[in-house]
Amino acid sequence: MWEVKESLLRRNLNRLYLWSGWLAGAFIAAIFLLVLCQVGLNLIDRLSGLMTGKAVGLTIPSYADFTGFFLAAASFLALAHTLRQGGHIRVSLVIAQLDRKMRHIFEIWCLLLTTPVSAYFTWYTISLTRESYTYHDLSPGMVAVPLWIPQSAMSLGLAILTIALIDELLATLRGGKPSYAGAGERLLDDDDPTS
Repeated sequence: MWEVKESLLRRNLNRLYLWSGWLAGAFIAAIFLLVLCQVGLNLIDRLSGLMTGKAVGLTIPSYADFTGFFLAAASFLALAHTLRQGGHIRVSLVIAQLDRKMRHIFEIWCLLLTTPVSAYFTWYTISLTRESYTYHDLSPGMVAVPLWIPQSAMSLGLAILTIALIDELLATLRGGKPSYAGAGERLLDDDDPTS
């Protein structure tokens, strides 16, 4: 019974991380499309200036603000998926010198430090989002966007990252290997005679 629940939980967590990564990718695609449209409008404007001597002045209002919001959303939403895939930069000079047991202890120590920090930033960002919603804070651009909307994506991304870190911590405490161990570290494990 417990194995079935654990398997269902694992599938749901993996889905959460995957969908967070896909959502981050969608925001990157939105940035691409927005910039592409603005470049197209700039070209039309330039051609109009060359042909008639007067530029039309075509632009997407606040497109720089929107691309910034989309970039923030993509960055934060990608954190958990990137962690689980081992895509975050890790300096493994120290950890590569440790035997398997010490490496495991070091991983637990790192996760015990990182998880509360991520939880604090999640709590702080959610508080900031709630405050922006309460006080009706708006972006200063040509198109005034309620700031709680882009801040919600940040809060969601940090919350999913915190869940992923708790997931990694619990798995590592049970004796498992962190899912984020990079390919180079996996090669080191293959060469480790104490493995």
